Amino acid sequence: MAHVLVAKYADHLPLYRQSAIYAREGVDLNRSTLADWVGQAAWLLEPLVEAIRRHVFAAHKIHGDDTPVPVLAPGNGRTKTGRAWVYVRDDSPFHSTAPPAAAFFYSPDRKAERPREHLKIFTGFLQADAYAGFEELYNPQRTNPGPITEVACWAHCRRKIFDAWEATASPVAKEALDRIAQIYAVEADARGKPVHDRLAIRVAAKPLLAGLFALKRRVALSRFFDDGRLEADNNIAENGLRGIAISGSFCPCWAGGRSPLSLASVFRTPASLREQRRTRQRPDHSSRHRAGACHYRSGLDDRSRGVRSNGSGLPARVACCTA
Repeated sequence: MAHVLVAKYADHLPLYRQSAIYAREGVDLNRSTLADWVGQAAWLLEPLVEAIRRHVFAAHKIHGDDTPVPVLAPGNGRTKTGRAWVYVRDDSPFHSTAPPAAAFFYSPDRKAERPREHLKIFTGFLQADAYAGFEELYNPQRTNPGPITEVACWAHCRRKIFDAWEATASPVAKEALDRIAQIYAVEADARGKPVHDRLAIRVAAKPLLAGLFALKRRVALSRFFDDGRLEADNNIAENGLRGIAISGSFCPCWAGGRSPLSLASVFRTPASLREQRRTRQRPDHSSRHRAGACHYRSGLDDRSRGVRSNGSGLPARVACCTA
Protein backbone atom coordinates (compact mmCIF):
# COMPACT_ATOMS: atom_id res chain seq x y z
CA MET A 1 0.00 0.00 0.00
CA ALA A 2 2.88 2.37 0.79
CA HIS A 3 4.28 1.86 -2.70
CA VAL A 4 0.89 2.60 -4.28
CA LEU A 5 0.54 5.83 -2.30
CA VAL A 6 4.08 7.03 -3.01
CA ALA A 7 3.67 6.23 -6.72
CA LYS A 8 0.37 8.10 -6.83
CA TYR A 9 1.15 11.23 -4.80
CA ALA A 10 4.93 11.60 -4.98
CA ASP A 11 5.62 10.14 -8.43
CA HIS A 12 2.27 11.26 -9.91
CA LEU A 13 1.38 7.85 -11.33
CA PRO A 14 -2.42 7.45 -11.64
CA LEU A 15 -4.01 4.25 -10.36
CA TYR A 16 -5.04 2.97 -13.78
CA ARG A 17 -1.41 3.10 -14.87
CA GLN A 18 -0.28 1.37 -11.70
CA SER A 19 -2.86 -1.34 -12.33
CA ALA A 20 -1.45 -1.86 -15.84
CA ILE A 21 2.11 -2.03 -14.50
CA TYR A 22 1.16 -4.67 -11.95
CA ALA A 23 -0.70 -6.62 -14.65
CA ARG A 24 2.48 -6.84 -16.75
CA GLU A 25 4.14 -8.50 -13.77
CA GLY A 26 1.28 -10.98 -13.45
CA VAL A 27 -0.31 -9.28 -10.44
CA ASP A 28 -4.04 -8.69 -10.75
CA LEU A 29 -4.79 -5.44 -8.95
CA ASN A 30 -7.92 -3.83 -10.32
CA ARG A 31 -8.11 -0.04 -10.31
CA SER A 32 -11.14 -0.20 -8.01
CA THR A 33 -9.12 -2.26 -5.51
CA LEU A 34 -6.32 0.30 -5.54
CA ALA A 35 -8.87 3.09 -5.11
CA ASP A 36 -10.29 1.30 -2.06
CA TRP A 37 -6.78 1.07 -0.59
CA VAL A 38 -6.24 4.79 -1.13
CA GLY A 39 -9.55 5.56 0.53
CA GLN A 40 -8.71 3.42 3.56
CA ALA A 41 -5.27 5.05 3.76
CA ALA A 42 -6.88 8.50 3.67
CA TRP A 43 -9.03 7.51 6.65
CA LEU A 44 -6.14 5.95 8.58
CA LEU A 45 -3.83 8.91 7.96
CA GLU A 46 -6.37 11.60 8.90
CA PRO A 47 -4.60 12.30 12.26
CA LEU A 48 -1.33 12.94 10.39
CA VAL A 49 -3.06 15.14 7.82
CA GLU A 50 -4.65 17.15 10.64
CA ALA A 51 -1.25 17.54 12.34
CA ILE A 52 0.25 18.86 9.10
CA ARG A 53 -2.62 21.34 8.75
CA ARG A 54 -2.09 22.60 12.30
CA HIS A 55 1.60 23.10 11.53
CA VAL A 56 0.81 25.01 8.33
CA PHE A 57 -1.75 27.28 9.98
CA ALA A 58 0.51 28.01 12.94
CA ALA A 59 2.79 30.00 10.62
CA HIS A 60 2.89 33.80 10.55
CA LYS A 61 2.65 33.70 6.73
CA ILE A 62 1.16 31.19 4.31
CA HIS A 63 0.49 31.02 0.57
CA GLY A 64 -2.92 29.95 -0.74
CA ASP A 65 -4.28 28.97 -4.13
CA ASP A 66 -6.89 26.76 -5.77
CA THR A 67 -7.57 25.18 -9.14
CA PRO A 68 -10.49 23.37 -10.81
CA VAL A 69 -10.35 19.58 -10.90
CA PRO A 70 -12.53 17.14 -12.85
CA VAL A 71 -14.45 14.87 -10.48
CA LEU A 72 -15.85 11.46 -11.35
CA ALA A 73 -19.65 11.39 -11.22
CA PRO A 74 -20.58 7.66 -11.24
CA GLY A 75 -23.73 6.86 -13.19
CA ASN A 76 -23.76 10.12 -15.14
CA GLY A 77 -21.28 9.10 -17.80
CA ARG A 78 -19.40 12.34 -17.37
CA THR A 79 -17.43 14.38 -14.87
CA LYS A 80 -18.25 17.44 -12.80
CA THR A 81 -15.90 20.18 -11.62
CA GLY A 82 -14.61 20.46 -8.07
CA ARG A 83 -11.82 22.53 -6.55
CA ALA A 84 -8.43 21.59 -5.16
CA TRP A 85 -7.06 24.02 -2.55
CA VAL A 86 -3.56 24.29 -1.16
CA TYR A 87 -2.07 26.35 1.66
CA VAL A 88 1.71 26.27 1.87
CA ARG A 89 4.02 27.12 4.73
CA ASP A 90 7.51 27.66 3.36
CA ASP A 91 9.74 30.03 5.30
CA SER A 92 13.02 28.73 3.92
CA PRO A 93 13.46 31.68 1.50
CA PHE A 94 14.42 33.78 4.54
CA HIS A 95 16.46 31.05 6.30
CA SER A 96 13.79 29.92 8.77
CA THR A 97 14.34 26.48 10.24
CA ALA A 98 10.61 25.67 10.32
CA PRO A 99 9.95 22.69 8.02
CA PRO A 100 7.92 23.49 4.89
CA ALA A 101 4.54 21.84 4.55
CA ALA A 102 1.44 21.97 2.36
CA ALA A 103 -2.17 21.46 3.41
CA PHE A 104 -4.50 20.25 0.65
CA PHE A 105 -8.29 20.35 0.64
CA TYR A 106 -11.04 19.34 -1.77
CA SER A 107 -14.36 21.12 -2.18
CA PRO A 108 -17.23 20.64 -4.65
CA ASP A 109 -17.34 24.38 -5.45
CA ARG A 110 -15.48 27.67 -5.01
CA LYS A 111 -17.79 29.40 -2.54
CA ALA A 112 -16.26 31.85 -0.08
CA GLU A 113 -17.27 29.57 2.77
CA ARG A 114 -14.59 27.07 1.67
CA PRO A 115 -11.50 29.16 2.48
CA ARG A 116 -13.33 30.56 5.51
CA GLU A 117 -13.60 27.02 6.86
CA HIS A 118 -10.06 26.06 5.84
CA LEU A 119 -8.54 29.11 7.55
CA LYS A 120 -10.69 29.17 10.66
CA ILE A 121 -7.66 28.71 12.95
CA PHE A 122 -5.25 30.91 11.00
CA THR A 123 -4.19 34.48 11.70
CA GLY A 124 -1.34 36.25 9.96
CA PHE A 125 -0.32 37.03 6.38
CA LEU A 126 -2.07 35.28 3.49
CA GLN A 127 -0.35 35.62 0.12
CA ALA A 128 -2.84 34.82 -2.62
CA ASP A 129 -4.38 36.01 -5.86
CA ALA A 130 -7.28 38.43 -6.01
CA TYR A 131 -10.01 35.78 -5.51
CA ALA A 132 -13.08 37.56 -4.14
CA GLY A 133 -13.75 34.72 -1.70
CA PHE A 134 -10.76 35.79 0.37
CA GLU A 135 -12.04 39.35 0.84
CA GLU A 136 -14.15 38.53 3.89
CA LEU A 137 -11.08 37.09 5.61
CA TYR A 138 -9.21 40.41 5.26
CA ASN A 139 -11.77 42.22 7.39
CA PRO A 140 -9.73 43.97 10.14
CA GLN A 141 -12.62 43.31 12.53
CA ARG A 142 -12.00 39.56 12.35
CA THR A 143 -11.19 38.56 15.93
CA ASN A 144 -11.59 34.81 16.03
CA PRO A 145 -8.78 33.83 16.05
CA GLY A 146 -7.47 37.16 14.71
CA PRO A 147 -7.01 39.23 11.56
CA ILE A 148 -5.66 37.96 8.26
CA THR A 149 -3.57 40.44 6.27
CA GLU A 150 -3.62 40.30 2.49
CA VAL A 151 -0.34 40.04 0.59
CA ALA A 152 -0.98 40.35 -3.13
CA CYS A 153 0.82 38.60 -5.97
CA TRP A 154 2.93 40.48 -8.51
CA ALA A 155 2.79 37.53 -10.92
CA HIS A 156 -1.01 37.80 -11.18
CA CYS A 157 -0.82 41.58 -11.42
CA ARG A 158 1.71 41.33 -14.22
CA ARG A 159 -0.45 38.91 -16.21
CA LYS A 160 -3.23 41.50 -16.45
CA ILE A 161 -0.77 44.14 -17.59
CA PHE A 162 0.76 41.72 -20.09
CA ASP A 163 -2.71 41.08 -21.54
CA ALA A 164 -3.17 44.82 -22.04
CA TRP A 165 0.24 45.18 -23.67
CA GLU A 166 -0.35 42.17 -25.94
CA ALA A 167 -3.76 43.47 -27.03
CA THR A 168 -2.92 47.15 -27.50
CA ALA A 169 0.90 47.51 -27.57
CA SER A 170 0.31 50.30 -25.05
CA PRO A 171 3.54 52.12 -24.11
CA VAL A 172 2.15 52.59 -20.60
CA ALA A 173 1.71 48.83 -20.22
CA LYS A 174 5.17 48.28 -21.67
CA GLU A 175 6.67 50.65 -19.11
CA ALA A 176 4.84 48.79 -16.33
CA LEU A 177 6.20 45.47 -17.57
CA ASP A 178 9.71 46.87 -17.63
CA ARG A 179 9.39 48.15 -14.08
CA ILE A 180 8.00 44.83 -12.82
CA ALA A 181 10.90 43.06 -14.51
CA GLN A 182 13.29 45.32 -12.59
CA ILE A 183 11.45 44.55 -9.33
CA TYR A 184 11.97 40.84 -9.99
CA ALA A 185 15.63 41.41 -10.81
CA VAL A 186 16.08 42.96 -7.37
CA GLU A 187 14.04 40.16 -5.80
CA ALA A 188 16.36 37.58 -7.38
CA ASP A 189 19.20 39.10 -5.34
CA ALA A 190 17.11 38.98 -2.16
CA ARG A 191 16.03 35.36 -2.55
CA GLY A 192 17.52 33.05 0.06
CA LYS A 193 18.86 35.87 2.24
CA PRO A 194 18.02 36.48 5.92
CA VAL A 195 15.13 38.83 6.72
CA HIS A 196 17.20 41.97 7.36
CA ASP A 197 19.31 41.45 4.22
CA ARG A 198 16.17 40.98 2.12
CA LEU A 199 14.77 44.28 3.36
CA ALA A 200 18.02 46.12 2.64
CA ILE A 201 18.18 44.73 -0.90
CA ARG A 202 14.55 45.52 -1.64
CA VAL A 203 15.04 49.22 -0.89
CA ALA A 204 16.37 49.59 -4.43
CA ALA A 205 13.03 48.43 -5.87
CA LYS A 206 10.71 50.76 -3.93
CA PRO A 207 11.07 53.73 -6.34
CA LEU A 208 9.92 51.45 -9.18
CA LEU A 209 6.54 51.00 -7.52
CA ALA A 210 6.10 54.74 -7.13
CA GLY A 211 6.32 55.17 -10.89
CA LEU A 212 3.66 52.62 -11.75
CA PHE A 213 0.16 53.70 -12.64
CA ALA A 214 -2.65 53.30 -10.12
CA LEU A 215 -2.88 49.77 -8.75
CA LYS A 216 -6.07 48.55 -7.09
CA ARG A 217 -4.10 46.48 -4.58
CA ARG A 218 -1.13 48.81 -4.18
CA VAL A 219 -0.95 48.38 -0.39
CA ALA A 220 -1.14 44.58 -0.56
CA LEU A 221 1.39 44.52 -3.41
CA SER A 222 3.78 46.69 -1.40
CA ARG A 223 3.84 44.71 1.84
CA PHE A 224 6.78 42.53 0.87
CA PHE A 225 8.97 45.66 0.70
CA ASP A 226 8.52 46.21 4.44
CA ASP A 227 8.53 42.65 5.79
CA GLY A 228 11.41 40.38 4.87
CA ARG A 229 9.34 37.26 5.56
CA LEU A 230 7.02 37.97 2.64
CA GLU A 231 7.46 37.15 -1.05
CA ALA A 232 6.83 39.18 -4.19
CA ASP A 233 4.39 36.63 -5.57
CA ASN A 234 2.33 33.56 -4.82
CA ASN A 235 4.31 31.12 -6.94
CA ILE A 236 5.02 28.96 -3.88
CA ALA A 237 1.34 27.98 -3.74
CA GLU A 238 0.95 27.72 -7.51
CA ASN A 239 3.87 25.32 -7.66
CA GLY A 240 2.33 23.32 -4.82
CA LEU A 241 -0.72 22.67 -7.02
CA ARG A 242 1.42 21.78 -10.01
CA GLY A 243 2.72 18.80 -8.12
CA ILE A 244 -0.69 17.10 -8.38
CA ALA A 245 -1.44 18.26 -11.93
CA ILE A 246 -1.37 15.53 -14.57
CA SER A 247 -3.70 15.54 -17.54
CA GLY A 248 -6.44 12.93 -17.68
CA SER A 249 -6.78 12.08 -13.97
CA PHE A 250 -9.81 12.66 -11.81
CA CYS A 251 -10.52 13.41 -8.19
CA PRO A 252 -13.03 11.07 -6.51
CA CYS A 253 -15.01 12.48 -3.62
CA TRP A 254 -17.04 10.64 -1.04
CA ALA A 255 -19.93 11.52 1.23
CA GLY A 256 -19.31 14.53 3.44
CA GLY A 257 -16.78 16.03 1.03
CA ARG A 258 -14.01 13.63 2.07
CA SER A 259 -11.42 13.12 -0.61
CA PRO A 260 -8.08 11.32 -0.92
CA LEU A 261 -6.73 14.65 -2.15
CA SER A 262 -5.93 15.33 1.51
CA LEU A 263 -3.21 12.67 1.29
CA ALA A 264 -1.22 15.04 -0.91
CA SER A 265 -0.50 16.90 2.34
CA VAL A 266 1.56 13.90 3.48
CA PHE A 267 3.47 13.29 0.27
CA ARG A 268 4.12 16.93 -0.64
CA THR A 269 6.01 17.53 2.63
CA PRO A 270 8.80 18.59 2.76
CA ALA A 271 11.29 17.13 0.25
CA SER A 272 9.14 17.82 -2.80
CA LEU A 273 8.71 21.44 -1.70
CA ARG A 274 12.48 21.80 -1.56
CA GLU A 275 12.67 20.43 -5.09
CA GLN A 276 10.07 22.89 -6.36
CA ARG A 277 12.13 25.73 -4.82
CA ARG A 278 15.16 24.60 -6.80
CA THR A 279 13.02 24.55 -9.94
CA ARG A 280 11.57 27.95 -9.09
CA GLN A 281 15.00 29.53 -8.85
CA ARG A 282 16.14 28.53 -12.35
CA PRO A 283 15.57 31.44 -14.75
CA ASP A 284 13.85 30.97 -18.06
CA HIS A 285 15.89 32.79 -20.69
CA SER A 286 12.95 33.25 -23.01
CA SER A 287 13.14 35.54 -26.00
CA ARG A 288 10.07 37.26 -24.61
CA HIS A 289 12.30 38.96 -22.01
CA ARG A 290 12.51 41.69 -24.62
CA ALA A 291 8.86 42.47 -23.83
CA GLY A 292 9.88 43.60 -20.38
CA ALA A 293 9.17 40.21 -18.83
CA CYS A 294 10.99 38.57 -15.96
CA HIS A 295 10.04 34.89 -16.16
CA TYR A 296 10.87 32.01 -13.90
CA ARG A 297 9.95 28.38 -14.40
CA SER A 298 7.43 28.81 -11.62
CA GLY A 299 5.00 30.27 -14.16
CA LEU A 300 5.26 34.04 -13.82
CA ASP A 301 3.43 34.26 -17.11
CA ASP A 302 2.76 31.01 -18.97
CA ARG A 303 1.12 32.68 -21.93
CA SER A 304 4.20 34.77 -22.70
CA ARG A 305 6.05 31.48 -23.15
CA GLY A 306 3.40 30.09 -25.51
CA VAL A 307 1.40 28.13 -22.91
CA ARG A 308 -2.29 28.91 -22.61
CA SER A 309 -3.03 29.75 -18.97
CA ASN A 310 -6.25 29.14 -17.05
CA GLY A 311 -5.65 32.13 -14.77
CA SER A 312 -4.23 30.16 -11.86
CA GLY A 313 -0.75 29.87 -13.31
CA LEU A 314 -1.41 26.32 -14.51
CA PRO A 315 -1.58 25.33 -18.17
CA ALA A 316 -5.22 25.37 -19.18
CA ARG A 317 -5.51 21.68 -20.12
CA VAL A 318 -3.93 20.31 -16.96
CA ALA A 319 -6.08 18.23 -14.61
CA CYS A 320 -5.60 16.99 -11.06
CA CYS A 321 -3.67 13.81 -10.36
CA THR A 322 -5.72 12.34 -7.61
CA ALA A 323 -7.04 9.09 -9.06
